Amino acid sequence: MEFAFNDDQQMIAETARAFFDENATSERTRRAMAGDGIDHELWVAFCQELALSGIGLPESAGGAGLGLVELAIVAEAAGAQVAALPMLGSLAQAAQAIAAGGDEHHRAEWLPALISGAKIGGYFHDATLRSDGDRLTGGSRFVPHGSSADIFVVTDARRLWIVRADAPGVTVMQQTTMDQTRPLAHVTLDGVQGELLPNAPAGLAAAHRAAFVMVAAEALGGAQACLDRTVAYARERVQFGRPIGSFQAYKHRLADMMVEIEQARSAVYWAACAVDEQSDEAAMAVHAAKSFAADTYFRCAGDMIQLHGGIGFTWEHDAHLYFKRARALQTMLGNGNWHREQIATMILGEAA
Repeated sequence: MEFAFNDDQQMIAETARAFFDENATSERTRRAMAGDGIDHELWVAFCQELALSGIGLPESAGGAGLGLVELAIVAEAAGAQVAALPMLGSLAQAAQAIAAGGDEHHRAEWLPALISGAKIGGYFHDATLRSDGDRLTGGSRFVPHGSSADIFVVTDARRLWIVRADAPGVTVMQQTTMDQTRPLAHVTLDGVQGELLPNAPAGLAAAHRAAFVMVAAEALGGAQACLDRTVAYARERVQFGRPIGSFQAYKHRLADMMVEIEQARSAVYWAACAVDEQSDEAAMAVHAAKSFAADTYFRCAGDMIQLHGGIGFTWEHDAHLYFKRARALQTMLGNGNWHREQIATMILGEAA
């Protein structure tokens, strides 16, 4: 299959890259890390000025009517700068679940606020969640940007509910996490009233597909940034009278990174295309993209630190931001072994 962006997708890619390059600076990301992990000024600009927050959501739900390819393009640009934004929980999970699983009332009440950035959504799964009518008891220790969320979309893998963060019985505690640009919160529900979404299978499927593709695209953008920054360093750093990039061992490491990244790029956009085209390969493709891209990012972030020598270990250098995001993405939404097991089961059946 030959794949290339069309003119509209190319324009979105250039616009998103320019926006994040200019605005998602290291200084702003570090300020967000000292707070709740969100660059709120950047979030408002992304949602309202750039108007790309509705991407990936259908027009009937107030979105831009574009697909996961365009969502992946934006996520790749954000991941390249380790942007401190709640895109995953609010747009890829909560908004997608409400758009596909909710009724007109749910979509009208929540999606405009999520797309505009006026409200932030969180999402979590609790297999042991107990429901007594519309009262929910349970929780999760791993809710991205949960301490900043206004609502939560909660699932036990069979049903979906909307829970207001300020409802009686909701307790939210921010956790100390490795990736401070996407902090996790411990959310507990104690007899909390929830609103049941009528089409849980559609909502769950939409949230899972969008989240896997978004995380994979973020990883792709981060891995490419690690390579670009290392190549730039290799050209300017001189040892023994020559740039260190001229040494063959150094060049081999860069070449290995590039090969891995191009394979990850193919996996990410194969998955996004397969979902948009409702291909039979979509389920397998999203698992392949998430596992391969996340592993590629982690390898490239580690190589970036080593190839920068001592400077790569310092707090002042941004290498640790990429490494921490890469490590977090590896385990988020299922680690690589789990995703590969899903693929094996699809190919070989339960015997795998």
